[in-house]
Amino acid sequence: MKRNLITPAFSLDAPVGMDRGPNANAPGVICAANEARFTSTHYSEPLTGYTVGWRDPENLDELNARLFPEISHGRMGEFKAATNADEWLSDTDDERAIGASFKRVERKGTTVLFKTQNRGLTVRVDHDEVDALDGNWQEMYVGWLLRRLARSRLKRGIALIDAAATNANRTWTGANPDGLLRTTLKATADATGMRANVVVFGEAAWDLRLDVYEPANTPYAARAASMSPAELATKLMVDRVEVVKARYQSAASAKTNVIGSVVYHYYAEMGQMKDDPSNVKRFVTSARGGVRNGVYVQEHEKFTDISVEAYDVILIASSLGVRKDTVS
Repeated sequence: MKRNLITPAFSLDAPVGMDRGPNANAPGVICAANEARFTSTHYSEPLTGYTVGWRDPENLDELNARLFPEISHGRMGEFKAATNADEWLSDTDDERAIGASFKRVERKGTTVLFKTQNRGLTVRVDHDEVDALDGNWQEMYVGWLLRRLARSRLKRGIALIDAAATNANRTWTGANPDGLLRTTLKATADATGMRANVVVFGEAAWDLRLDVYEPANTPYAARAASMSPAELATKLMVDRVEVVKARYQSAASAKTNVIGSVVYHYYAEMGQMKDDPSNVKRFVTSARGGVRNGVYVQEHEKFTDISVEAYDVILIASSLGVRKDTVS
């Protein structure tokens, strides 16, 4: 049964607490959901359907899909972490003789086992906050939880890339930032045989690039300063240039950019397969009902628990060629 409420004051980035179990969480507190909550008894088909058409105002879901391309898969699986040298071998004896078989080759590589992780959040809404004039309070909370999950996913993925990256400190001030970006992209190609196809700017790094080009009195500087990320991608010969502006609550009274004054370079194919040579892989398993996110509603006498879940895991398949420019 739906109830309506006057929206309580809450922070989108408030800390996540532990799930203390039935009847033990304070109203309005968001907590990491215990998997035992997700039972068929409390599954909400209408709210799960709502998540399919829902759009994040910050587009963090779409950003995640571009930074960490998805591979649909069951809960458990394995893939071959590509042996880089095998991708670039060539053969002079690939001609088949009459009555003979083709030369047999072998795909090498380490077998990596994985399991998609069940992640979710629960919020408790006290019925004393419900008001008959507002009929969409459950959808509001579902959207809130989806945004929170997307922000956490972005932070986790960037942290993995950062840990895998080889860092170079670059001084852009007084230099040619785009030329230095090409230097890093050349290094990725020399290391792996493939030029990185994804370049990810932190907001501060993108602003610094503009600060270098805008005051310069040259024809190229004027063009460079007006380039969109898509135009810069074409110039750098990569598939995607992304600028990450998202922030998170890092302290009680402070917010911090998910990415600082850095630029990441790595290879991640859209529509990739399990065993392709992408540096980053994100395996996704459908939730109940065959959709990306599942929603569960558990009614109590004095409050309602709303839970949103998803199944995925982001992995670094290979750190070879992953680069990070720390810029100043």
